[in-house]
Amino acid sequence: MDVDAEIDLLQQLALDLRWSWNHATDELWKQIDPELWGRTHNPWVVLGTASPRRLAQMLAKPDFHQALQRLTEKARDAAQAPTWFREAYPDSGLTRVAYFSMEFMLSEALPIYAGGLGNVAGDQLKAASDLGVPIVGVGLLYQQGYFRQVIDQDGAQQALYPYNNPGQLPVSPVRAPDGEWLRLEIRMPGYSLWLRAWQVQVGRLRLYLLDSNDSANYPARRGITSELYGGGPELRLQQEIVLGIGGWRLLESLNLLPEVCHLNEGHAALAILDRARTFMAETGVSFDAALSATRAGNVFTTHTAVPAGFDRFGPQLIEQYLGSYASNSLHVTPGELLALGRENPNDGAEPFNMAYLAVRGCAQVNAVSRLHGAVSRRIFSPLFARWPADEVPIGHVTNGVHTPSWDSPEADDLWTGCCGKDRWLGSLESVKERIRGLPDSAVWQCRTAGRASLVAYAREQLSAQLAASGADPEEIEGAKRVFDPGTLTLGFARRFAEYKRPNLLLHDPERLARLLANTQKPVQLILAGKAHPADLPAQALIRDWVRFVRRYDVRPHAIFLSDYDMRMTERLVEGVDVWINTPRRPWEACGTSGMKVLVNGGLNLSELDGWWAEAYEPSVGWALGDGAEHDRDPAWDAAEAERLYDLLEGQVIPDFYSRDESNIPRAWVARVRESMASLTPVYSANRSVREYVEGAYLPAAANFRRRAQNKGQLGVEIGVWRRALERGWPALRFGQVQVETRADRHHVTAEVDLGSLGPRAVRVELYADARGGEPALRQEMTRFDGQSRDSGLSVYVASVPASRAAADYTPRLVPHYPGVNVPLEAPYILWQR
Repeated sequence: MDVDAEIDLLQQLALDLRWSWNHATDELWKQIDPELWGRTHNPWVVLGTASPRRLAQMLAKPDFHQALQRLTEKARDAAQAPTWFREAYPDSGLTRVAYFSMEFMLSEALPIYAGGLGNVAGDQLKAASDLGVPIVGVGLLYQQGYFRQVIDQDGAQQALYPYNNPGQLPVSPVRAPDGEWLRLEIRMPGYSLWLRAWQVQVGRLRLYLLDSNDSANYPARRGITSELYGGGPELRLQQEIVLGIGGWRLLESLNLLPEVCHLNEGHAALAILDRARTFMAETGVSFDAALSATRAGNVFTTHTAVPAGFDRFGPQLIEQYLGSYASNSLHVTPGELLALGRENPNDGAEPFNMAYLAVRGCAQVNAVSRLHGAVSRRIFSPLFARWPADEVPIGHVTNGVHTPSWDSPEADDLWTGCCGKDRWLGSLESVKERIRGLPDSAVWQCRTAGRASLVAYAREQLSAQLAASGADPEEIEGAKRVFDPGTLTLGFARRFAEYKRPNLLLHDPERLARLLANTQKPVQLILAGKAHPADLPAQALIRDWVRFVRRYDVRPHAIFLSDYDMRMTERLVEGVDVWINTPRRPWEACGTSGMKVLVNGGLNLSELDGWWAEAYEPSVGWALGDGAEHDRDPAWDAAEAERLYDLLEGQVIPDFYSRDESNIPRAWVARVRESMASLTPVYSANRSVREYVEGAYLPAAANFRRRAQNKGQLGVEIGVWRRALERGWPALRFGQVQVETRADRHHVTAEVDLGSLGPRAVRVELYADARGGEPALRQEMTRFDGQSRDSGLSVYVASVPASRAAADYTPRLVPHYPGVNVPLEAPYILWQR
């Protein structure tokens, strides 16, 4: 094989982001340019920077040449190996899921993410690759991405926006069959917007990215995809048009139309509309029928814990950008389009809510933790007026993290020796018991090595940070000796926002300083995090922490590392002993940062919010809070701060330093081992992706195929049924209701005036609220043939247990159509008064 062919092999390895979680190729890049690899961990930069002569020299070395051939063969074998999905569902008929997200966190080499939303998207793509789930990602390529952080001499955050040079990113242009760069034209008000298409290889999968930085665009419009979460409402809407409508049309142009569209938050909700447009063109049906057919294949995941977090746009802005699209492409009025994004469709002043559009355009909606499911049902309850809270159709799939992306080399060795190299590629049944069989010494050795590696990293980062800020040489040199590899290490790193209460631990600075500086049982604390450039209160919280760690008595024991990013996260979660999280319940929808420490044997001390509310047991960590909501109560915050100090002083620190004759903290190790065994598999993206496949993707694909067949005939019929409900529902009423109790049963008879609706269009039920520990009861009532001789109304009967009072039961009318998700697709309900 000639040199050019071997360089092509290097390029293929460098452009496949599988290297971000499988580090088999790391040694190749390190040999080509050790310094650049150490600074960037970006194979594509290393390869692109090396001269042809340097590459030829490396390829002439037998060891390098043989390693390249071996790694190429391994990559080819991995791509062709059997997968969980192929073996579990060989005849599923699911050929493609399109996963839309505003951000993806895959590697620091591709900085197109801000935080948790991108973390979930990236980890789910990686897990889907491991499991062989046929997903294609759709997102945006930002010229600047999210900002980079510098902490100045006064402790204030400064935001920098370095340019993302596509030539240095592991992306490649999407080419048409004739070799031309694929570009899309999207109509905007008064102009055409040209979008360039890029692709990212993520193991077995591809992520497609669009950007507006095309020379054919007017300069201001080239900046539409300039910055993640920047600008005002107009720029945000432009970006969401590119993501939703542009993203769908990219799939269309590539002949990659999916059975299932998964919307990771409401930013991509406009894909719902353009998917319906495509169906209209293929079948000739109306927009209403097309939406009825295609929504069966749409899944919406909401990550928002407060209504203010949803994207809302003024009616005039929507009409400006989407009015012509509604009229000319969807053949509906702008008002009809606006109604899809409003709580009250008839309120002309109400803003357009992207999350409401997503709910009305999908057949399955889920939150990202059990508690967040309850919160989301409350948030979306206005769309389902008079429905009981537990029947608001929002389920949950608790997030998970892609464990191979976050395990340390030491943890990887420990898990491989115990559970095998392919442990994350299947269904994880045997993992728990195998980890429980690990000896204390092996677990503690892994933790000790991880902590030592983190201390070395912290010293390196802090000294570089101080040098960049102009610190004096003595302080820079001192940073190279900070911390002790044998000391209990706490970690607190995340996006700084008021609801996350990042300064709860700083409530009593003097007590915290004493806790850290205890000479008998010392503690060291690593902090990191960014605040949005427009969030001045959160930036003030960062400044408070920076000033605290710069105190002379605190400096040896606590540090704040600037520019928190994915690479830093990897190093922190590999080594911290305890990960602290203090959000204000229930505002943390899930919170995946604490999940990342699990595989490495880190423990969690967290508020009972998000994932920790369902994961916590005393045997796996520590908890703050009483499981209730206290809003912004300063007295409660103060009480929780005291509880946090008490937990650290009374339980965490003593357990860590309680050693036996082998210098092993046996109780601590027992908790670490149980956390690794019982939590790591459950809170992995392996589990969450399999849950999406089985609970969402496969049913959605089957339902879409049913509704789409015969040119969408079933969608047409469902549309007819929905319009009949809209016209006829106001006329429905209950007549006389009678209850007769015999033995242990209540026998209920209800008269119902169905008006213009036939009995097949509705369902009559008896309902009793959950009470006294008993679940809610829903009992369908049976219709008698014919009508009541006295009233001429339809008669329904039911028998229910008399274990509850007859007054607990209330008849109600709800829509009914086979295969339709009620109330998600038809939110009507009528209660007997």
